[in-house]
Amino acid sequence: MIGFQAAYARRGIKLELGERLALGYQFHISSSREQAIREAAPHYEENMKMFGELRLVRALTDEQIAAMRDPRIAGNVKLPTIEDAVKAGGFLAGRPEDIVVIEGGRKALSRPRPGHLRHPARHPLDVQLEDLDRFAKEVIPAFRDTRLAAAAQ
Repeated sequence: MIGFQAAYARRGIKLELGERLALGYQFHISSSREQAIREAAPHYEENMKMFGELRLVRALTDEQIAAMRDPRIAGNVKLPTIEDAVKAGGFLAGRPEDIVVIEGGRKALSRPRPGHLRHPARHPLDVQLEDLDRFAKEVIPAFRDTRLAAAAQ
C-alpha cells in the first residue's frame, strides 16, 4: 500500500493510505481457525496451481512456478502453504471473530475499502454460499460505524 501511495505521489497526486486501492481476500469460515485451514487447504493448493502460472499468486517465486511445471523437481521446492497465507493475513480463516481480527490483534479490514472476497478455486458452491451468508451476518457488523448502526435501530 505504501508503494502504491508513493507511485501516485511521484506523479504529484496525494492519496490517503489505501485510497484508490482495492483489496482481495480469500476466506473460509468454520468452527475454528484450524478446522477452516484443514477444510480450505486442498482448494488453496489447487488455486495456487491454477493461478500461480499466471503470476496471480504473489507469494510464488519464479523458481517455484517453474518447479510446479516440472513433476521431476516439484517435490524439491517448498511452496507457500495456507498456514503461511493465514499468518500473513492474505487468507482469512476461522470463526467469524477470527476473520475480524487476524494475527497481531489488528482488524483484517481496518476500514471499509473497495475490494472483493472470494474462495479458492473449486471450493464447493454450498460452502461458498454458507460462508458468504455468515460473513454478511457475523463479520460485516464488526466494521460498521457504531453511530450508523445505532441510528438504523
